[in-house]
Amino acid sequence: MIPFDNSYARLPAQMFTRQTATPVRDPAFIVTNAPLAATLGIDPAWLTSDAALAGLSGNSVIAGSDPLAAAYAGHQFGNWNPGLGDGRAVLLGEVVGTDGIRRDIQLKGAGRTPYSRSGDGRAALGPVLREYLVSEAMYALGVPTTRALAAVTTGDTVLREEGPLAGAIITRIAQSHIRVGTFQLMAAREDTAALSALFEQVLERHYPDADSPAALLKAVTKRQAELVAKWMSLGFIHGVMNTDNVSIAGETIDYGPCAFMDVYHPETVFSAIDQHGRYAYQNQPRIAVWNMAQFATSLIPLMPDQDKAVEEFTAIINALPTHYDAEWLRVFAAKIGIADPVEDDRALIEDLLRIMQDGGSDFTVAFAYLNDKDAKDHFTDQAAFATWQAAWRARNPDAALMAQVNPQIIPRNHQVEAAIKAGQDGDFAPFHRLLAAVTTPYVADAEFSAAPTLDQTVRRTFCGT
Repeated sequence: MIPFDNSYARLPAQMFTRQTATPVRDPAFIVTNAPLAATLGIDPAWLTSDAALAGLSGNSVIAGSDPLAAAYAGHQFGNWNPGLGDGRAVLLGEVVGTDGIRRDIQLKGAGRTPYSRSGDGRAALGPVLREYLVSEAMYALGVPTTRALAAVTTGDTVLREEGPLAGAIITRIAQSHIRVGTFQLMAAREDTAALSALFEQVLERHYPDADSPAALLKAVTKRQAELVAKWMSLGFIHGVMNTDNVSIAGETIDYGPCAFMDVYHPETVFSAIDQHGRYAYQNQPRIAVWNMAQFATSLIPLMPDQDKAVEEFTAIINALPTHYDAEWLRVFAAKIGIADPVEDDRALIEDLLRIMQDGGSDFTVAFAYLNDKDAKDHFTDQAAFATWQAAWRARNPDAALMAQVNPQIIPRNHQVEAAIKAGQDGDFAPFHRLLAAVTTPYVADAEFSAAPTLDQTVRRTFCGT
């Protein structure tokens, strides 16, 4: 069983709708995560039981859970939308793990809710497999992230533009599902009582050292700077950095049209719905600042002197790029083996990235083999690389540090798509092989380490709705 303790369900009722999952026809497990279950205080043996299958497919209500769909708003591609919420997810409740951390357990793809709008509330198999693979890979890479406890097929079909597809549900784990958009909704409604209750819960749950809205804003912006810098260091592109997809806990959340770059280029966009490149790789730091400005705005009603608050909050937001730049320098310096970077190292890193961009180097491979005797083979302009390499060697790079932070394996788009296609045909062996590889990312594997060939390259990814 699951030792639930559901604090979010004790918040003001206007912040959610109590909602059970819609039963499915014929559920079956694809994968379960026994180590994560143990961390959550859940018996791993229970996780593979018929009772767990029924509960994690929505066919029964697990004892102690208090299912709900959360309400929130958000800016989607910069446009305000007050009518969002969990349109295909049901929060079962929370558990306090063996590590003392409180986490949500949520079913994604659990059926229609009052926030579904025109959607069916379901998830197709492909997006579930993608989220499972990428979220667990991100965890293995040391990135704050939601995680995956289980994935099941439902025996039902869902209709999408490409036709009928197999349905699935993922059990998602997060330190919370509270978003910038959660705060935005309460502020837009001028519901100061609910906004205050939400603020108090976030302090207790995520930021116990913060004692004011300003302190919370500083803490959240710091985590965002660290998170986005980590994304950038891995060539990760979230794809939909809307404010309703920004976790207050500082975790990566909502793996829709996300992707890792193959060939390095700062303007890279994969998401089919990002028509103008708003969330391109190079734009992610700037968008993080924009999103935090919206969060700051939502906190203003909690301040007794709102004019003074605007001035104070503006200063905090204006400091965010400086925090990000320092974190970017730290994580990228580690990738070239420099543990204690100085400002001059920024130019060294930028020169390497420029050589990679000009020559079409694979981002992951170039860094993974940077200290190899054949490193030059991964750069088109070998003369330019040799000049750079000489300057870099003068900095006495730490090879052990580089091995710790430069993965050999990422969930490459073409490999994820191949695993999805096989799964849609009823063969989950490729999914399990890829999962094993991406969750041991610093170990080379001939099947998964190589960059894609030209005909394997995936140029567009799609949202799961």
